[in-house]
Amino acid sequence: MSSYDNYELYNPQAVSSEEEAAPAAEIKKKSPTISIKNLHKSYGKKQVLKGLDLEVYEGELFGFLGRNGIGKSTTIDCVIGSKKFEAGKITIDGYDIVHNPIEAKFSFGYVASEPNCYDVMTGYDYLEFIASIYKISEGDFVRNFRYLCSRLALDEKELLNPTSNYSHGMKQKLCLVASLLHNPKIWILDEPTVGLDIMAVEELKKMMREYANHGNTVFITSHNIELVAKLCDRVAIVNNGKIEKLYDLNREPNRRIQLSKIFMDLYKAGVQ
Repeated sequence: MSSYDNYELYNPQAVSSEEEAAPAAEIKKKSPTISIKNLHKSYGKKQVLKGLDLEVYEGELFGFLGRNGIGKSTTIDCVIGSKKFEAGKITIDGYDIVHNPIEAKFSFGYVASEPNCYDVMTGYDYLEFIASIYKISEGDFVRNFRYLCSRLALDEKELLNPTSNYSHGMKQKLCLVASLLHNPKIWILDEPTVGLDIMAVEELKKMMREYANHGNTVFITSHNIELVAKLCDRVAIVNNGKIEKLYDLNREPNRRIQLSKIFMDLYKAGVQ
C-alpha cells in the first residue's frame, strides 16, 4: 500500500486485552522484519557491540533500551547502513544491509535523535526531495503529505518557509512526516519525542501503535522508560555489547510496571 487512505486512528479502548496480546503471541510464527545476528562494532580499541543478536517482527512495536553510551544508537546506525561493522549480519525485510543496501533502505523509514533537514530548502521542498528518492507518485505524495501533516498538526503554509527558521519541534515533525511518506514496512525511531510538545507526543504515540497494528514494524529507542513500558509489545535492554534482557510485555504485563526498576537494577549491579 502506497497511501494512507484506509488508515484509521488507533483506539486502545476498542481493543480487548486478548486482542492486544494476540500480535505478540503470533510473532514467532513469522519471519523477522529486522534480523541482527552476532553483530560486532568497535571504535578503535573499544568494543561497543560484542555479538548482539535480535529479531523483530511485523505487527510489533518494539522498544530498545539502554543507558547513554551503551550502543543503542550504534546498533541503529548499523541497522540503517550508516555505519560499517566488523562482523555479523543484518537483514531488513529480508534484504542484507551490506549486500542489498538500496532494497533494504526502501523498506524502512528512519527518524534520527536530532532532526536533520537541509537548511537551504523549504519544508515542502525537502519533502518533495524525499519523495523523489523513494519514487513516490505525485498523487501518493499529495495524499500522504496531507494526511501526515494533519496528524502531526504541521501547518502546510509554514512548510513554504526555509527549514532554517523552524523550531526544533517543527523540524522533528518534518522528519517524522518524511520518514513515513513512502509508507514503509518498518519505522525506526531514535528518541522521537525529544523537542515535541505534549500534544504532538500524544499523537505520535497513537501513530506508532496504529502503525504496528496495521502489520508494520515499529522499532523505537527512548530514555522515556514509562513511554516504552506503556506502548511496546516487547522490549530489549542492551548491556555489555549484547541483549541483556528481553521481555514480552503482553505475556508478562507486570513487567510494564516493573520495567524502570528492572532497568535501574541491571545497571546498578555493575554488569557493564
